[in-house]
Amino acid sequence: MNDMAQFLPLWGFIVMMVATPGPANLLLMSAGAQQGFVRTTPFIAGLITGKLLLNVALALGLIRLLPEDSPLGTLFMMLSAAYMAYLALRNWTPGVSTQNQKDFTFLNGIIVHPLSPKTWVMTTLALTQFGSSFDSPAQQLAVVPLSFLVAQLLFHSLWCLSGAALNRVFRQSLLIHRTLILLTLLVILWAVYQ
Repeated sequence: MNDMAQFLPLWGFIVMMVATPGPANLLLMSAGAQQGFVRTTPFIAGLITGKLLLNVALALGLIRLLPEDSPLGTLFMMLSAAYMAYLALRNWTPGVSTQNQKDFTFLNGIIVHPLSPKTWVMTTLALTQFGSSFDSPAQQLAVVPLSFLVAQLLFHSLWCLSGAALNRVFRQSLLIHRTLILLTLLVILWAVYQ
């Protein structure tokens, strides 16, 4: 087996992809602000599970399913954006009363990453651009998904905790609540038009 240092470029790439703002991270921040870290852990677990399943499927060959610029790819991207916008907007309430809010659940989370074009691109890049670092397809199948899993555990939790901290600092401010929803929608729109 090669020296672990050969994987540093892959891990740097994964950290940059998972740690930076995107639809999933902003949904996590919004969920953390709305329902706190502990109540959001099922959503985090769903996000991580969905991403892990997608990573394994792409490593096994699903990577060829949605060619870029195809009508199917465009439809996929629009459905993905609509679902993430729905998750962001469903708690746009006249107040921040927790009894009116819908929880972010495991099932909500499990399909976010498989529906996210950003996730498909980052996983595809990780598998193709860093593929020469692997001794075998089996090593690639293990290293890429597990590396994403570790990064997600850390950074998804941090995004959620930052939302919960904002909520505590601003004492459930309706302005903060709606600002996070609007930021999420802006990132979703930005991702669609990229």
